[in-house]
Amino acid sequence: MISNVAGFKTYLTDYDRGLLEGEEGKASQMAMRILHRMLPVYGVDRFMDISAAHIDSTVYMGIATMEYAERLASLGAKVRVPSTLNVSGVDEFGWEDWEVPPEVAGNAIRQMKAYEAMGCIPTWTCAPYQTDHAPVFGQQIAAGESNVIGYYNSVIGARTERYPDLLDICAAITGRVPAAGLHLDAGRAGTKLLRLKGIPRALQEDDSFYPVLGHLLGRKASDGVPVVEGMEVQPNMDQLKAVCAGGASAGAIALFHLVGITPEAPTVEEAFQGHVPTTVLEIGMDDLREAYRELSTSQGEKLDLVVLGSPHFSVNEFKALAPLVVGKTCHPDVQFLVTCSRAVRMIAEHVGLLGPIEAFGAKITVDTCPLTSPMLPPRIKHLMTNSAKYAYYSPGLLNVDVTYGRLSDCVKSAVLGRIEREEGAWRA
Repeated sequence: MISNVAGFKTYLTDYDRGLLEGEEGKASQMAMRILHRMLPVYGVDRFMDISAAHIDSTVYMGIATMEYAERLASLGAKVRVPSTLNVSGVDEFGWEDWEVPPEVAGNAIRQMKAYEAMGCIPTWTCAPYQTDHAPVFGQQIAAGESNVIGYYNSVIGARTERYPDLLDICAAITGRVPAAGLHLDAGRAGTKLLRLKGIPRALQEDDSFYPVLGHLLGRKASDGVPVVEGMEVQPNMDQLKAVCAGGASAGAIALFHLVGITPEAPTVEEAFQGHVPTTVLEIGMDDLREAYRELSTSQGEKLDLVVLGSPHFSVNEFKALAPLVVGKTCHPDVQFLVTCSRAVRMIAEHVGLLGPIEAFGAKITVDTCPLTSPMLPPRIKHLMTNSAKYAYYSPGLLNVDVTYGRLSDCVKSAVLGRIEREEGAWRA
């Protein structure tokens, strides 16, 4: 069937038309009307099916986002595909431990309840790929949250476009998305080749390398699909998520290929689908050191907060943290915060990892993170993190100075009460 959106011709199935005409109820009609108006924005004239979604609209951004969710829920909205939920604006059961205004907490929790009422899976995490609900290779999905988009596309080889807040839930309710971009074979071909040259293997084996690599991808290749050649090691799951988060934060990278590592790039030729790269860049240590320096806004000694878990901490990251803090105590002037999902916290507690971490003086917060929740006290002026995402966003969103370092640097600094970093290969 042919329809029009402000003069733009669109091709709708009987199912699409039925949704638009309200045959499936007012909530589905509202969702499809929004999606239908977005077809010209995506530059395509039809929809396609998805079989899963990850909803970023859960982040409380004010009364409007709460009322939007409650409006859909009040109309009887139900998601048609399994739909995980991103972080909320608060830790639902632990927000009073921080300086969250009660009105904000109340509204954020109302928004959470509205999404749960729509049948979404209450994962409340920005790392849903570390749950039982991760998609599989080739699966068509609609994902919000920048690092999730990058991880699903790049590491798993599932297919999603960049879906903004409020549109992602419409896709989940209808099970339909514009047939565009990264959903299609043609949209997934590499466009820019980055060749790593002279990068020591020891650095590639260091966790601190991967957030920096992601940040560099965002800086050097934000306008396409970067392909990285020259990796000598096989990154683990947490290292790959660090690349995704760094690239998404610095340059909205939704898909990248690591030759010989990620599933759509067994070779350079296959990563580019036989096409010639539009640009070839050689990346050496000077480039990486520049990216490393960009992740810190201050080299001063003052430290108020160590924050870990953006994307949310995994069980393996808790396993790495626990032995670093055994027998140590966090400095009384430093707060130590780890953010993770409810599920990961439960597992970490069950296997005995939280005991030494909490004895050290750390706090574990679930459901949310400081970037989406007004939880930090005003005295926090300088934080340290091993996350490129926290490092990139904290100066602007939290009005603080930030220092980037590896996990062991964060622990050592928290104990001493001042910034201490082992620069190693990062020192020119």
